[in-house]
Amino acid sequence: MPDAAPSLAALTAALATSEVVDLTVTLAEELPGAWPTHVPFQRKVFNWFGPIGPYHTGFVLLDEHCGTHVDAPAHFVPPPGSGLPHEGELGTLTVDKLDLSRLIGPAAVIDVSHLTGQGEHGESPEITPGMVEAWEAEHGALRPGDIVLFASGWDRFYQPPPEGDRYAREPFLLGRGPGWPTPGVPTLRLLLDRGATVVGLDGVSVGASHAGVPPHVFGLGRNMVFVELLANLDKLPPRGALFVCLPLKIAGGSAGPARAIGLVPRQRGPGSR
Repeated sequence: MPDAAPSLAALTAALATSEVVDLTVTLAEELPGAWPTHVPFQRKVFNWFGPIGPYHTGFVLLDEHCGTHVDAPAHFVPPPGSGLPHEGELGTLTVDKLDLSRLIGPAAVIDVSHLTGQGEHGESPEITPGMVEAWEAEHGALRPGDIVLFASGWDRFYQPPPEGDRYAREPFLLGRGPGWPTPGVPTLRLLLDRGATVVGLDGVSVGASHAGVPPHVFGLGRNMVFVELLANLDKLPPRGALFVCLPLKIAGGSAGPARAIGLVPRQRGPGSR
């Protein structure tokens, strides 16, 4: 496979010279990993060095959108012939059919932490095109294939209740306090114009707490892919990290829980080789 050799060599070099940053939230029954109206995450011990063998194993109940996960276009695009609004061929693009190379690429990390805590009545503050353009003025224009990650710091609310109620339950179900920052449709349109089709964030959803449908319909309907419930984005530089996210291969899945990492080049000292 001579054509693959340069890419393999580059990846091997990146692994050897980089710090691995875990960008994935932990799944636990007491943590708010599931959408508030979906089936909650459950893990039950099936055997603990017991009657069926000297080993430990458990089973899990896992929503497709639980924890850090990847939304495929089929999440909001019905398949052709369904007779439903927004139907189209992208409705057949389920998570098992995603091109994984789209989920491995240079990270463009845009700090929007100034928005966290803004708003009330459960509304999400909007990440605007101007905020993206201000980032570009400092770090260079976004390029096709860049994976855009919005770092708001919302993952600090990913805790057991009652503190963790701020993560999703209070803004979405109770309309209380601020929601997580989200990109509006104009911002998604700008990213598409730049050729950036994979968008991630450390909030609960790319959709706003008070209006979650429009960004999903717009973005997924144009073959964008969303990575939600990320963590530790503040540990990545604005540019220079490699983002890797591999979702579970679920046949027909609207989404897939995933393990996401960032590879951050280590700082080289004066005497390093």
